[in-house]
Amino acid sequence: MKLWIKILIALVLGVITGIILGPQAEMLKPIGTIFLSLINMIIVLLVLSSMTVGITSIHDPKKLSKIGTKTILYYLSTTIVAIVLGLLFSKFFALGDGLGFQFTGEIKNQDTPTLAEIFLSIIPSNPIASLAEGNVLQIIVFALFLGFAINFSGEKGKPLLQFLESLADVMYRLTSIIMEFSPIGVFALMAWVAGTFGAQVLFPLLKFLIVYYSACLFHVIFVYCGMLTFLARLNPLPFFKGMSDAIMLAFSTSSSTATLPVSMHCVQKNLGVSKNITSFMLPLGSTVNMNGAAIFQGMAAVFVANAYGIVMDLPMLLTIVVTGTLSSIGAAGIPGTGFIMLSVVFASVGLPIEGLALIAGIDRIREMGSTVLNVMGDAVCAICIAKQEGEFDERQYYHEELVEIESD
Repeated sequence: MKLWIKILIALVLGVITGIILGPQAEMLKPIGTIFLSLINMIIVLLVLSSMTVGITSIHDPKKLSKIGTKTILYYLSTTIVAIVLGLLFSKFFALGDGLGFQFTGEIKNQDTPTLAEIFLSIIPSNPIASLAEGNVLQIIVFALFLGFAINFSGEKGKPLLQFLESLADVMYRLTSIIMEFSPIGVFALMAWVAGTFGAQVLFPLLKFLIVYYSACLFHVIFVYCGMLTFLARLNPLPFFKGMSDAIMLAFSTSSSTATLPVSMHCVQKNLGVSKNITSFMLPLGSTVNMNGAAIFQGMAAVFVANAYGIVMDLPMLLTIVVTGTLSSIGAAGIPGTGFIMLSVVFASVGLPIEGLALIAGIDRIREMGSTVLNVMGDAVCAICIAKQEGEFDERQYYHEELVEIESD
């Protein structure tokens, strides 16, 4: 039985178990936490080694600059489209109108970082501290500079490169070992989520969830499938089959970073993207390409504004697009970050920070779909650029389809 089928079965059984046990499903949470800890255990070394090796494998500085520029443009474009989509869906479906929620408590507004502070925070002053703290974005920046330095060092840089290549291969193997335990971890996580966030919590905000997931589905069909069809000239269907393991894990863990090792495996082994492109784009995308969070930020801003009776004019909407894009880039790929960064968007247009309480109860359920969208977006952009740069194996992308044709 394939791994993704095991994960799907574990997911369904976990939901059923959580509904039956209710709050008692909390006792299964430590099992899921252990699984997440095992994944998080390899993230830092995997990102450092794979990202550095990815940079060094592109020896032509012009090609590296070209790929890097394309990557940023693709990520920024899809993020902006996602935010606008969230605004349009929330406006069209009038999310938050007539809610009339009354708050007995208040959410303390922590200091909101400025856009300059968000940008400066990605530059590591101490790479060892960044590794110890698991600051993935700073690790990526350090890996970029380290890769450049190794290339410029010539023969003297080869021993360090060989060490990092060996480390990357070991991390890939360790990922495969840990993934064998994923059905158990997914079962425990889904049982805890279903038992903790029951129907009584979801019912008042069910409309928000339905509209949000509809916007995500719209983004997948028209943006991602459109990119695969018209930019990469590929049939989108094999993409979903090739990414199935990563999609299931993303949905259950709600963490783009935790899903990164599996995403890299799927994109490289199942979808035919070269190791060079995969190692460069996916670690970067897991921290800066947050389409799911971008849709949520635009949608949540309109939702809260409507709930408080605040009329949003065009300058406010444009501010949300700009701030939402930058805050999505500054968010880490871990559960809850999108919700935290939403305070930046609220502050930029003067929305009451207490409005976060309206959506706090469903954020975990929302974040499951958000993470899937994030992970798929990274893979789609990697395929498009790999196809353009001649770093793509189309036969590998269509592997099973070709086998079936040959056997007929």
